[in-house]
Amino acid sequence: MDFNELIEKVKHIPYGRNANRYDFSLVISENKGTCSSKHAFLKDFANKNNISNVKLYIGIFKMNEENTSKIFPLLSKNQINFIPEAHCYLKIDGIPLDITSSESFYDKIKDDILEEIEIEPIQVAEYKVNYHKDFLKKWIIETNQTKNFEQIWTIRENCILKLAE
Repeated sequence: MDFNELIEKVKHIPYGRNANRYDFSLVISENKGTCSSKHAFLKDFANKNNISNVKLYIGIFKMNEENTSKIFPLLSKNQINFIPEAHCYLKIDGIPLDITSSESFYDKIKDDILEEIEIEPIQVAEYKVNYHKDFLKKWIIETNQTKNFEQIWTIRENCILKLAE
């Protein structure tokens, strides 16, 4: 299977968290994956096969009712316009590629990206979570949010659960 065939295969694997966020091969064996595990799996494959034009990114975007309509009731109930959310995607020759699902989520969020950084596959586990939490803590202070970090993180987790339904 070549890289393009693998991309197509992974794109159609259902969304879901894997049993071990450090083992990207679970995307195939468990037949599910998140933006993190699916893109880390593909970047790892690219690294192992000397495909050098593939880069892995974390983008922090404004998760809101326009780009993620399923979460509107949760944001509305908590009187929040958006929550900064971390999303992983690839760039191949500098062109964004999001295979989280069969439809590119990147196209929905590209205008709402607040910050992006290039990472390596191993960083989708602990590093991504810590990076996201640090970003949220700064955002809460800078925007004078009325809710604390724990409250915002809980709302965010509930949003993610809603998206997985």
